[in-house]
Amino acid sequence: MKVVAISGGIGGAKLALGLDRVLPPGALTVIANTGDDFPHLGLHVSPDIDTLLYTLAGLDDPVRGWGRKDETWTFMQALEQLGGETWFRLGDGDLATHVERTRLLGAGASLSAVTAELARRLGLASAIVPMSDQPVRTRVETDEGWLDFQHYFVRRQCQPRVLGLAFEGAAAAHPAEAALEALADPALAAVVICPSNPYLSVDPILAVPGLRAAIEASPAPVIAVSPVIGGQAVKGPTVKMMGELGLAPSAATVAAHYRGLADIFVLDETDAELDIGAGLERVVAPTLMRTLEDKTRLARFVLERAGRAP
Repeated sequence: MKVVAISGGIGGAKLALGLDRVLPPGALTVIANTGDDFPHLGLHVSPDIDTLLYTLAGLDDPVRGWGRKDETWTFMQALEQLGGETWFRLGDGDLATHVERTRLLGAGASLSAVTAELARRLGLASAIVPMSDQPVRTRVETDEGWLDFQHYFVRRQCQPRVLGLAFEGAAAAHPAEAALEALADPALAAVVICPSNPYLSVDPILAVPGLRAAIEASPAPVIAVSPVIGGQAVKGPTVKMMGELGLAPSAATVAAHYRGLADIFVLDETDAELDIGAGLERVVAPTLMRTLEDKTRLARFVLERAGRAP
């Protein structure tokens, strides 16, 4: 039994952790968003990949939700003293990841190979695969003009009004080979679209030519979990962005976004009476993941429901 998860940042990593814990070693492949990647201080930073690496390795910071636990900040303090850019904070342990990734990429390794090597060094049993080895960069059209994703998300704290999105480089990108292999595996039992931001985290993955088609061609059921509960996002700018784009802030809107791709849509119990329209099998479960038990319980529910798909 093999499972592929489609994941962006923190929300996606929570369910990925649950899947990692309930599946046999080596059964899970997580296809990660790299639209958030960017060069910073001369380093290649891959925020969503690193969130997955740290989360599955048990190194993530449960308080901040990003970066490594027990982090120290000597580098940032020294950089600030020197007048350097400090708007995107890199902890000392996190910095080591970016330095080593940049070194390996500079030596000619692909992002897929580097990610696999970092996962191996951290002792991960599951595979983390970037959506593409070519650069795809999420850009946000705002009332302040076009902003690179991290400048919108971190530097401006999601304050500008969102008018549109673009995935620069997507048309020329190719899916990572390991992603296509995982989706074509005859042992594949389910494709899980984790509760990541559909527009900022999942759409960049689907924008890579061939990836959406590979998901659609897979005989395994595709099950999507809503990141919106009771009209609110657990974390991040999902609901704010939906309103600014003229979309109703509801799990039903997310369901409509995945219609034609997903077979099953998981709603939280809060939205048990919500009508999501035709074209998707509708199931209800507790989807708020605060503890490891919450994550593994939702992972088991998703896998059991996918196993009962027609």
